[in-house]
Amino acid sequence: MKQVLFSLLILAAFSLNAQKNDKAPVPIKTTGDIKKEAAIQAQAQTVQEVAVERTNAKMTFESLTVDYGTIENGAEPLRIIKFTNTGTEPLVIKNARGSCGCTVPTWPKDPIAPGQSSSMEVRYDTKRTGGINKSITITTNEGPDNHVIQVIGTVLAPKEEKAVPAAEPTLIKGN
Repeated sequence: MKQVLFSLLILAAFSLNAQKNDKAPVPIKTTGDIKKEAAIQAQAQTVQEVAVERTNAKMTFESLTVDYGTIENGAEPLRIIKFTNTGTEPLVIKNARGSCGCTVPTWPKDPIAPGQSSSMEVRYDTKRTGGINKSITITTNEGPDNHVIQVIGTVLAPKEEKAVPAAEPTLIKGN
């Protein structure tokens, strides 16, 4: 019985291996072909760069740093970033993202008119003890370049609460 099963297994393996190969051989590329492909890719990239939206909006910040300083654990997480559209067209903030989930920006969704000032909120998780060194990347309709805001500071360790009061010397003496 084992010999019959083994013989059938061998027969099946040979029949699967003998399948016809319908794939065409891969053509060999010449140096000229490679240069043509590179030129086509470069041309496509140039077309993509031209398609990037550029406006005369200009986002100007009061400061590119949000400094929490040295704060207590669990302190107020909210800080404000102020900016002005110093361009000649409306400024649209497309996105703002923190470098991690502990830094969360909230930005205005409406266009900011030329000359108008506005602000963004930044919240950092102040229950994380230690140094703060994060960033916020802001994408606008100014063009392909992003703005980067640094978030820095230090969060102190939580104050230790004593569950049992410390023993103090007493005047009462035992026998």
